[in-house]
Amino acid sequence: MGPTSIEEAASAVAELSKQGARVRPAGAGSRAEWGGADADGTVTVHTGGLDRIVAHNPGDFTAIVQAGVPLAALQRQLAREGQWLALDPPDLGGTVGGLVATADSGPARHRYGGVRDLVIGITVVLSDGSVARSGGTVIKNVAGYDLGKLFAGSYGTLGLVAQVALRLHPLPAGTATLVATTGDPATLAAAVRAMSRHPLEAQALDVAWRAGEGRLLVRFGGVTAAARAGDATKLLSDVSGSPAASRGFDVDVVLDDEAIWAAQRAAQRGPAVVKVSALPTDLPAVLAAAGDATVVSRAALGVSWLSFPEGTDLAGRVTAARTALAPHPTVVLDGARLVAEPWPAPDPGVGALMRRVKERFDPTGTFRPGSYVGGI
Repeated sequence: MGPTSIEEAASAVAELSKQGARVRPAGAGSRAEWGGADADGTVTVHTGGLDRIVAHNPGDFTAIVQAGVPLAALQRQLAREGQWLALDPPDLGGTVGGLVATADSGPARHRYGGVRDLVIGITVVLSDGSVARSGGTVIKNVAGYDLGKLFAGSYGTLGLVAQVALRLHPLPAGTATLVATTGDPATLAAAVRAMSRHPLEAQALDVAWRAGEGRLLVRFGGVTAAARAGDATKLLSDVSGSPAASRGFDVDVVLDDEAIWAAQRAAQRGPAVVKVSALPTDLPAVLAAAGDATVVSRAALGVSWLSFPEGTDLAGRVTAARTALAPHPTVVLDGARLVAEPWPAPDPGVGALMRRVKERFDPTGTFRPGSYVGGI
């Protein structure tokens, strides 16, 4: 089922709800294996027909976009005015609606925030076919409850995201990346702390880890990007009060850096991916739990992805990593939901609150029942 207007989407959802059907909103399907499995007979409502960029206001740095617009197409349109939506997830072919529903993100989250920070207005279709709107089209405008923050990361379990108003940013005039390599997790963690505390305004601050070797990746944007990346190398000596080279860092500044970050984004995906939330100081423990997994860490934000390769006993390796990472909460993404429960067990109080939210917004249990945290 593929509506081409918000009105058609509302009518379709209302009719399906009356029939007692279960509904799954879907965009490009790039994150279709995330979250819990849907019940048999679930009807997919495709949002690809909601494909209009309704408005772009360069002077206000805002845009109004329907859910089915591919992120890559939106970025091309915005770039003509020297602007972009500062979200760079691995799946650039995914839709804006899917991006909001999963709250997916990439390295730029360090500087610009995530989906919840960039959605300033939202239009959603609820299970009875009613259309709810909140927020506005101006960054400082506030109207009603902030449904954007509630629906971001709800995985289509509360309603169908139909349209969003977005905050935009200027495209950087140039970029440069500091790359510092070391095999010592503690040194990496100390370097992350040093970089995150310094007012260098990094656009991205990531750690890449594979087979016992780690890389600190610090990206800068703007006309002074290369100079600031060079200045950042001096901070590495502050990690121990000695020159970076004496700490085992292999340091380089890369101006043509897009391939570095494309690889970093791609490493967030894999046959089985465990996403973990942990304090930046716990980075060494996260790396120790990784085993043969490749790790991408937004270390200063406390979020890491452990991507496990294909091989024997994939379920066992995922389970072992989650056990080692406890009590830090973990979520299993991609195909691993076939071999592991995707969600962590919620705190009883939090679980009860989430269930009440579900009952308030989807009292008929139309949208993906049982697929979210705690079987919601």
